[in-house]
Amino acid sequence: MTSQRHQDVADQLPDSIPTAGLIIIGDEILKGQTQDTNTYFLTRKLHNLGVKVKRISVIPDDVQTIADEVAAFSKQFTFVLTSGGIGPTHDDITFEGVAVAFGEKVHPHPMLVQFISSYFKTDDLSSPAMKMAHIPESAVLHFGEDKSKGIKSRYPIISVRNVTVFPGVPHLLERAFELLGKKLFHTPGMEFCVRVVYLTADEVSIASLLNEVVAEFPSVSFGSYPKLFHSYYKTKITLESLNTEILKEAEQCLRSKLPRDIFIDYKEDTVTSPWEHIDRLLLSSPSLQTPIQEALDILSKCFDRYSAEEICICYNGGKDCLVVLHLAYAMMLRNFPNTKLQAVYITENKVFPQVTEFVQQSINRYDLDCEVIPGPMKGALCQLLKKRPKIKAVIMGTRCSDPYSDTLEFFSATDKDWPPMMRVNAILNWKYNNVWDFIRGLYLPYCSLYDRGYTSLGSQDNTLPNPLLETKDRIGQVMYLPAYQLKQYNMERKGFANTLSSVASDVQVPGDLP
Repeated sequence: MTSQRHQDVADQLPDSIPTAGLIIIGDEILKGQTQDTNTYFLTRKLHNLGVKVKRISVIPDDVQTIADEVAAFSKQFTFVLTSGGIGPTHDDITFEGVAVAFGEKVHPHPMLVQFISSYFKTDDLSSPAMKMAHIPESAVLHFGEDKSKGIKSRYPIISVRNVTVFPGVPHLLERAFELLGKKLFHTPGMEFCVRVVYLTADEVSIASLLNEVVAEFPSVSFGSYPKLFHSYYKTKITLESLNTEILKEAEQCLRSKLPRDIFIDYKEDTVTSPWEHIDRLLLSSPSLQTPIQEALDILSKCFDRYSAEEICICYNGGKDCLVVLHLAYAMMLRNFPNTKLQAVYITENKVFPQVTEFVQQSINRYDLDCEVIPGPMKGALCQLLKKRPKIKAVIMGTRCSDPYSDTLEFFSATDKDWPPMMRVNAILNWKYNNVWDFIRGLYLPYCSLYDRGYTSLGSQDNTLPNPLLETKDRIGQVMYLPAYQLKQYNMERKGFANTLSSVASDVQVPGDLP
């Protein structure tokens, strides 16, 4: 009886779900001269509105090709969205192509002529600017508006029957869609409900059981996405349906068939709203309560003593620096909202490319106002103060177990022959396991080298995977367990060729200050 109900719901779906076809127009896309980001934006936004994108086509700037594609898509899909080809130049021919698709001609629309005449200071209907006023005869003009924000578009988006023509410039397309998308493409009651499940098992091992669930719930759309080199999960399963109750049943069925211990409560983003996740971690991890609270107290004092422009974080992509970056970023949001956290990345010779890549990802993820300055440390800090003379406090990822750091305090001023700064060592008392419990407890992305057995990151000349993590795979090849599995916490620098001379580890930036 239950299976029949699922089938009945499935039988109703094909005719009820609005569909869309996207036509991306431009020779520059096909030649690889411009990267198409509009497809990614439109597919996500349409899906959120309950519209199922069925096909995407990328075509050249050719009137007949545009006409043929538009005519075909218009018959097949509820909505057709085009992107590109509506400017003033010779290759902007989308309006003409759409007109041909429906047996029409383009003509100057009075409202557009008036706008362009005023904006571009021309009344010449044959001018390049006026080309944008020539639209298909039956075109409808749509002006976007967001009353809650008091925003109204000055220039319209046009549609012909079920075809809506968007500009190709990404920020113009995105702005137009944000103002008009719901009005033009949303059908009330047609929102997709989505559940996402993360598994630590590979896709092959769960495929047969997943297939059973898929067969039992024909009204639910399932997606399976393997992750070969992800730090937290191996398979991501998505479930989508218009029926929330059946979606819930499908997820429960999936969870009942698969082993309980392969499910993880993974969070895609714990950065955007950091305090929500930090508070949750404090409740769920008693062993972290003391270290986290101590670090927050130190950072709170720092943000009380110094202004936003006086605070900077030394960041090098290492695990310890990642912890203080996340906490400092959270503090910045609380104390100085709408202000970017200042950072400095001091580069070194022969750095691992994975570290460089991860640092850039971190700069983007935390929206840092970051200076990238070549080492060594002392000279780099002098350069930093020349560029940003108001900086007084530098947040570090130093821990007591780092070389030459056992005498440091939470607030330690630099020596007299160094640039005058206050070093803020918020995680000074943290242990190796505290660092990893924090990072993995919040599902923070970290440098991929840590998953390859590196427990502390220096340069390519002096750093190897930690031998204590060496093991073998199924066929006997040597491999290394990830860094967070190291049990001998005092041996995290075992991978250095010469530990004492290699202070260019993930504490190189904070640890070199005297």
